[in-house]
This record gives sequence, C-alpha cells and structure tokens, in this order.
Amino acid sequence: MKTNLNIYNLSSITINLNSWTYFFLFFIFFTSCNKNKIALQAVSYTQFELFVNETGYITDAEKYGWSIVQLDVYNYTTSENATWKIPDGINKVSSGALPVTQVSYNDALAYCEWAKKRLPTYDEYWDIVKNDKRIIISNNKFPISEIDTVNIVGNVWDITKNKNNERIRLAGGSLFCSEKTCHGTIKERELFVDKETGNINIGFSIMDL
Repeated sequence: MKTNLNIYNLSSITINLNSWTYFFLFFIFFTSCNKNKIALQAVSYTQFELFVNETGYITDAEKYGWSIVQLDVYNYTTSENATWKIPDGINKVSSGALPVTQVSYNDALAYCEWAKKRLPTYDEYWDIVKNDKRIIISNNKFPISEIDTVNIVGNVWDITKNKNNERIRLAGGSLFCSEKTCHGTIKERELFVDKETGNINIGFSIMDL
C-alpha cells in the first residue's frame, strides 16, 4: 500500500510541476508581449478615410488646393492635386495600410478628437519608440511602407503635440532621412513646420488619452 501511495504522490507532483511549467511559460510570453507592445500607433490611410467618411472633414491641403511633394532628400515640388487621397498629386494610394500623409497638425488634431486619442509630445515619442525593434525605413532604400511592417521611426515624419506656439516639431524622420543627410531618425534633429503644412512624407501617430 505504501508503494502505491508513493506512486500516486509522485504522479501528483509531476502534474503540479507540469502545470507550473505551463503557467511560467505563459507568464513569460505574456509579459514579453506586453513589454514589446508599442503604445504609439501610426494612423493608416484606411483609418483616416473612415474618419473623413464619418465626419465629412476637409483637410488643409484640400482647402488650400495644393501641397508640398517631397521628391528626395534635397528636392521637392508643389502640386495642386496633392491631398491625402493622392499624396504625390498623380497616383492614388496603393494600399489602405500605408500611413496617411499630406495631413497637417490641424488635421491630426481633428482626427484625434474623433478617435478619442492624442498626439505624443516630442519627448514621449522618443521614449516610446525605444521599444520598437522593427526595421527603420530611411536612406532612400525603400518606398513608404505599410505601418504594421516597419518601425515608427522613419517611413514618414510624425507630427507631435504643439507646446503653445505656432511651430510644430516633427519627429522620427522619413524614408528620405539618414545620418548623413537630415538626421531625422535621431532625437537631436530639429525640424519644425506650421500648423497647416502637409507633405508626402508627413503623417502622424496617436496614443491613448
């Protein structure tokens, strides 16, 4: 009888150990996912389209009838047709998962009010993106990429929260930036625009209130 009891007890211990092993592995996976979760999310073309469809909002570029179109690191032009729907003034957006561009600070604030989100401050932006380990799109090597596949840094400039003045600081650089040119992918870079400026390489990311 004692032998049988020992076998049952050992089986019980084995079951308990296995249960704790599964729990431990789940805990590690869960905490790891939370640790790597980015609290800042780039706004896509599809998300901005939903906002416009529901509100009838008209962007600054649409009101003015033109916007800036960056061609490469050093060169740009203006286009009367450039809007969030046709960022380069010629071609429609090829994928709804691309970041919305040709949007201004005013446009970003309107979207945030509708979505019940907010823009990050410049310092918040750089603190959050430290956890983003995805590839940085810069150096003119890749076109603008879908937001879920690349780092928030690079790809397109991000509009950040204004600090009670007329100048809006952009963060994170774009596909045209590199350490040898505009240095946009490092925090120390200073680039400001006004509240109505849009460009083919300017978008925005949002966070919870």
